[in-house]
Amino acid sequence: MHARAFEPMAQCPLDDVRVLDLSRLVAGNVLTHVLADLGAEVIKVEKPGRGDDLRNWQTRGVPLWWQVYARNKKSLCLDLRRTAGRDLLLRLCQSSKILVENYRPGTLEKIGLGPEVLHARNPKLVVVRVSGWGQSGPFRDKPGFGSLVEAFSGFAAMNGFADRPPVLPAFAMADAFAGLYGAIAGLTALRAAERSGRGQAIDLSLIEPILAMLGPKAAEHRLTGATTPRMGSRCNIQAPRDVYRTRDGKYVALSTGTQGMAERLLRAIGGAELAADPRFRTNADRLRHREAVEALVSAFVAARSQAEVLAFFEAAEVTVGAVCDEADLAEHPYVAAREVLVELPDAQAGSLPMHNVVPRLEATPGALRRPAPALGEHNREILGALGLSEAEIERLAGVGR
Repeated sequence: MHARAFEPMAQCPLDDVRVLDLSRLVAGNVLTHVLADLGAEVIKVEKPGRGDDLRNWQTRGVPLWWQVYARNKKSLCLDLRRTAGRDLLLRLCQSSKILVENYRPGTLEKIGLGPEVLHARNPKLVVVRVSGWGQSGPFRDKPGFGSLVEAFSGFAAMNGFADRPPVLPAFAMADAFAGLYGAIAGLTALRAAERSGRGQAIDLSLIEPILAMLGPKAAEHRLTGATTPRMGSRCNIQAPRDVYRTRDGKYVALSTGTQGMAERLLRAIGGAELAADPRFRTNADRLRHREAVEALVSAFVAARSQAEVLAFFEAAEVTVGAVCDEADLAEHPYVAAREVLVELPDAQAGSLPMHNVVPRLEATPGALRRPAPALGEHNREILGALGLSEAEIERLAGVGR
């Protein structure tokens, strides 16, 4: 894995965009993480003495989620329950282009910082409002952690195996989806504000991005009356498609998303005769005889090591890939060649691997400029630029502790 140094002076495409991030935990942090990696000046507005709750998600004392999703950001402590904190935030709004918050709907208004107030200070400001269930509707006031949304969306019901309970994802999927949609929405609204001179509020729930990613599931139910069964790694739109155990106890994944790929697979493991078998001639045929075709693939894979399976199917140009874990990825030549993961300096751990900037812009790439900030690390820089004295900055930093 390539070791990298932070590049504080790197030029990036969003260099002129200041973002105020009032959010906590994952969705808002993913949203502003994308913007920060592309050069936006993201100011994390955190509660004095406590900070973003993401700091508390620790592994062996290291806040890994914070170190990853707060890189390239600055930290400012303001107590927004107090007039002085709110006034300073409003002053910062005047030089900002996007504000992100994920309070329960109505909270921003209760503390006197609703969109109307923010737009009175900066009419062009884009306000991204992240919540579990949205700013309207019967669930508006319900708490909305991602796990609840992943369950409600139908995802958990279709994930897992038929004879076992529904399975939630092993990572913050709902939050991550919402964060990506939020970054797109924020930049889209910013472009609109540049044209019209008017900012706007964006209502971003955690539930709607998942439903968008699930594609035609609602339409499938309308047409068939059936719900998506839990099928493990199989699916109800193509066969064969599964995860298969190799002779050496490892696994490979296989997908035959096109008719041509399915025919290529069948010829590779059984010759022209198998490819012409009427049970497997079309995708509909293979779905009707799923157990038979899956058994053939499973037996073929089980008789060979993972390396042998990968080499065989690569030569046959069949879409099969290794099932990797974190240890495999850390040493994989693909990851090293493209610098998918890079080793970055870390004050607590010495160095840590994390993903590189995504996506890769050819002419105006993002950059890794600075590590995740300590709580209030940039108080003096940001508040000093507003004209506050050292004594005022010290006093504000202690408020709320």
